Amino acid sequence: MFKKIAAETLGLSDIGQIISPSDYDKVDADDYLFHEDGEKIFFLIKSKKDEYCFTNLALIHVDGDSAISSKRIVKRYEYISYKVSQVFIETAGNIDLDIELKFTLDDRINFSIDVNKNSLESLKDIYKALITIGKLQMNEEIARQNATLCLQALASMYKLNTIESEETIVKHYHTILVNFNTVILERYKKRDFSNVFEKYIRA
Repeated sequence: MFKKIAAETLGLSDIGQIISPSDYDKVDADDYLFHEDGEKIFFLIKSKKDEYCFTNLALIHVDGDSAISSKRIVKRYEYISYKVSQVFIETAGNIDLDIELKFTLDDRINFSIDVNKNSLESLKDIYKALITIGKLQMNEEIARQNATLCLQALASMYKLNTIESEETIVKHYHTILVNFNTVILERYKKRDFSNVFEKYIRA
């Protein structure tokens, strides 16, 4: 019990290490990547229990019950569905041996990842990447809202008594729907953030 208390006080409970790209193929998370879709790892933190794998498409969390158990739960959080926010780095105190990367997904899922304090410079890279992804996601949300408002304005311009036939209504409906989906799903729903990771993550 005293060992556990001491470990938690000193930040030794489950300190993660930043894994080198040359060792990405040796981690569990690599088995769950969608390689067929061009998914690749850009940053990975591994502790005794967990792996936090940041790819161009998602955060993959290989969640372990304990350091001595082989049981793992693989959780996948795609950036297209989960908004990144509240990104922080908590630096180490005088007696701490770890620093913390903290962030929230979708305003409800909180992460606090302990990392060896000697890895602060590398941790700043993923901090910048997550901050940037969050900003882009926020801008896209505003753009989607504006697109919806434009669609509503366009709809108000049409009057049913000016439409020639039911066939014309259907034709206009499909045209607007296709264009609206293109704007929302392709232009303002970014799935791949390779460019962000390539900008901030130093190999």
